[in-house]
Amino acid sequence: MNFVGFRLSAALALILLACFVAWQLLGRPQPSPARTLATPQMMSGDLLSPILPLLPVQGLDPGRVALGERLFHDARLSADLSVACANCHNLAAGGVDGQRFSVGIGGALGNINAPTILNSAYNVAQFWNGRAATLEEQAAGPIQNPIEMGATWSQVLSRLGQDEKLVAEFRRLYGDGLTADNLLDAIATFERSLVTVNSPFDRYLRGDRQALTRLEEQGYRRFAEYGCVSCHQGMLLGGNMFQKFGVLGDYFAGRSVSEADLGRYAITGREEDRHVFKVPSLRNVARTAPYFHDGSAATLEQAVLIMARYQLGRELSADDVEAIVAFLGTLDGELPGSNQR
Repeated sequence: MNFVGFRLSAALALILLACFVAWQLLGRPQPSPARTLATPQMMSGDLLSPILPLLPVQGLDPGRVALGERLFHDARLSADLSVACANCHNLAAGGVDGQRFSVGIGGALGNINAPTILNSAYNVAQFWNGRAATLEEQAAGPIQNPIEMGATWSQVLSRLGQDEKLVAEFRRLYGDGLTADNLLDAIATFERSLVTVNSPFDRYLRGDRQALTRLEEQGYRRFAEYGCVSCHQGMLLGGNMFQKFGVLGDYFAGRSVSEADLGRYAITGREEDRHVFKVPSLRNVARTAPYFHDGSAATLEQAVLIMARYQLGRELSADDVEAIVAFLGTLDGELPGSNQR
């Protein structure tokens, strides 16, 4: 071998050695989130855990929370004085109305299942298609939607402006008093307080090994190992990303596709966003039937089977479903000021 050839061979060897070292340090395959099973030793500050205990939102003004709660239950925000936010988001029923599609003013029927308002402070965006970036923006939507509350701001502010006590409360809490922006801020502040803490699973994550039964713990293990945790992770077990409905199967095949089925495509117009939705939180999921954006799954057992089939390409056994549903029941937490699960 001549000198030039030797130098080329040496250089090639050094490059290969550098690549190998880089692979060892940086490129070595990491455990998949679907395979990373949080244990009681993986506390809330440990970012290795794909699921974290739920924490309340800090720094909320108690006065604005209380004002927002009043407005949340106030039917004067609707055109015909018949619908309040609480109609579709019943806090005592998991933050939903239990209907496939909600009923608005004049008996108008919606075309998409109402998601829970509980824990919505931690969502990456609001609504199934993520069209609202904030809770303030979300709250404005139903008030002005013609088939939901159907009101105008001039109508709402005129009515509320005749309530002297309410006007005085706005003046006390906001420098410029009763305005549309302040009304939305109050409702959103109240909604941010609706964090359901201290579920059995949160206690388990914090180290209480007795918080889950054997079946519930088996369900958690299958939930993680089968891959559900790839999308349902973080504090909400969801709510922090978007995903296509039908990753490993065409959920919409053989059916008439509605505008609600389009998902984010209706917002962005990008083909890759067709049938892409915000991954829903699984917090309190045992209380929020029916399931999916179209409300097509009447029971949690049905929802688990459908998710496994279309998102994971897996057919679950009856034992799998029983265990996973048992685990999902441990995600039912407590509302602020409540002593009940």
